[in-house]
This record gives sequence, C-alpha cells and structure tokens, in this order.
Amino acid sequence: MSARVLSGRELAATIRGQVTEQAAALRAAGTTPRLAVVTATDDGSSAWYVSSISRAADKVGITCEVVDLGADSDIEVIRTELGKLSAQETVHGIILQTPLPPGAKLEDLAAGIDPVKDVDGANPLSLGRLVSGLPAYAPATAEAVVAILDHHDIDLEGRHVAVVGRSNVVGKPAAHLLLNRNATVTICHSRTRDLAAITRAADVLVAAVGKPRMITAEYVLPGAIAIDVGTNPTADSGLVGDIDATAVAARAGALTPVPGGVGPVTTALLLRHTVQAAAQ
Repeated sequence: MSARVLSGRELAATIRGQVTEQAAALRAAGTTPRLAVVTATDDGSSAWYVSSISRAADKVGITCEVVDLGADSDIEVIRTELGKLSAQETVHGIILQTPLPPGAKLEDLAAGIDPVKDVDGANPLSLGRLVSGLPAYAPATAEAVVAILDHHDIDLEGRHVAVVGRSNVVGKPAAHLLLNRNATVTICHSRTRDLAAITRAADVLVAAVGKPRMITAEYVLPGAIAIDVGTNPTADSGLVGDIDATAVAARAGALTPVPGGVGPVTTALLLRHTVQAAAQ
C-alpha cells in the first residue's frame, strides 16, 4: 500500500487567486492591504518562512513590512512595537514571528496585538473567542490542517482524530477546529503514556511536535489519514516533517508531504486573513 498524497499546493493557489482579486478590489477603493511581520530572532528557518510570506504577499498585492528588532531585542521593545503597529490605521494585519528572545512568551507579547489585526490568532483573546465559537482569526497553521482535509473531501464527522502537540499555535486551536467539525479529538503531548497506542487508534493523525521524523509507522493505524505539520530544517537546507514519510507512506491511507502540504496553505490563509482585516 502506498499512501495517497494530500498536496496543499493546488488549494494554496486557489486561495491566493481569490486573495489577489480581493486585494485588487480594495486597492481600487483606496485601501492597500498591509501586513506587518515582527521578528526578534536570528533563527534561519524563521528567516526563510518570513521571506516566503513577504514574497507571497507581494505576488497577491499585499504590502508586507518586515520589522526586524534583532535577536537580542528587549521584551518591552517588542511590546512597544506591537502597540505602535496596532495603532496604525494603515496596518491591517500583524504577525509576531517565533522563536522569541529568551524569557519572552508569545502569549504575553501577542496580547498587545489588536485582535482585529491578529491575523495569525496569537492573541489569547483570539484563542478564547475561537474556543467559544465567536468570530476570530484562527492560527493559520491550525486552520490549514482542516482546510486540507476539506479540500481532499475527507469527512471528519464522528471520526477519531489524534493531535500530537498541545501548543497554542497549532495543537489546541486545531483540536477545537476539528471539534467544530464533529470529530472526536484526543490531544497528545510529551507526557502522554503509550503515545503510539493512542495514535494507532485514530482515523486521522495530526503531527505537530516539532521533532523531525518522530512519528514512525508504529504510531499509525493502517489506512489512517496522516497530517504532517512539521517543518524541520535539514543540514542540506531542505525540510522534513514530524512524520517519517517513507515509513508511514507504506502504512497510511493518505499523507501530506513536506514541503508542499500544510505549509503553502498556511501562508495563503495568512494572506486571506489580511485582506479580510483590511476589508473591515
């Protein structure tokens, strides 16, 4: 058996096309959508990701401003910058890129992002609204997980989904989005006992642990759907996921590739959120 490939490239292209039309309409009405990405790190993979966001924004007609505060930036400097951007009427979307300097917590700093500009759902208020079923921008990576499943016509209702990872960026919001689709969701993490036994019982497995190739074939139910959220850089400047793709492809029914799966959809959704914020 060889797993069906759940590519995200076609879906991402569709979303980008829609965003291009929406951005053009906004510019014609006198509003140029503008996204600000705040960074305070010298992490190579982070720099690659921010660069990809900037290039993608430019192609769809969104102005992207990268605010590089430096890896040794003071926490209060970051907080102040987020406050300034939140107050600027010409800025419609704000992203605080991770990792952050030692001692800085994303949840703490992201609380300073105006929720209407919080296009990556980092403000704890946004997560609270998401959990409560109120309008809010979901973290784009978490939303991308569900978007890919929808795009490939994978019905979630009544199915058991195991999410490996409990971060506020992916694991927790993805679980709530999946619950909203009437899936039965188990959240697993580093303290979960006999992790493989739990994930092997799941119809859908979402790997979001940030550890390269951690999920091997023993973790996967034969025929299951495997969604790989991981983007781990390799020594040769490539990317690998949290799933051992070669081993799992021989066991799973379907698998997202890395790269080309969740990643491009995540970027496309960030752009969609930005034009939505600009339209408001």
